[in-house]
Amino acid sequence: MPPSLHTDLTAALRPLLTELQQTPELFQTWDAHLELVAAGGRVVAKSKRAKGLVDSLFWGRAPGSSENKQLPEATAFAAIDRFLGLGAHLALADALPERAVLDEAYPHCAVKISYRKKGAPKAKSLSMIFIGFNDEADAIAYAERAEGTLPLVTSRPLMADRLHEWR
Repeated sequence: MPPSLHTDLTAALRPLLTELQQTPELFQTWDAHLELVAAGGRVVAKSKRAKGLVDSLFWGRAPGSSENKQLPEATAFAAIDRFLGLGAHLALADALPERAVLDEAYPHCAVKISYRKKGAPKAKSLSMIFIGFNDEADAIAYAERAEGTLPLVTSRPLMADRLHEWR
């Protein structure tokens, strides 16, 4: 079965993260954890608002380094925004099988976010692992090479126990 592309989902996630960063007062609560691995480096953005208090941490690791350094919020969100702006995205349907690893030549980002906007009837949550590509042709070629070794999403919406689209 061919893999499902998630470019529409990542395109919708971009303005949400921008809104969370630039106008947090629109949200009653949120809990966001994003980990991006690209070009041998890593960027982590964690932010949570509960009971009116905001707690955030942004850090990264340069390629070839083992030392983590704190990053400015804008730098962390800019790196994640660039990833979400790529031409195509695939997603994992489940955890990686034992000993399986994602190809470091392709950026990938784990996104776990839940939020409730002020006045909204309920909270929304998403938990996914995306792999980014320049275009759909790159994504399809990658999926063909990875067939049988990676649990790529083949039907949408994804609603597994640990990984899921918006619910």
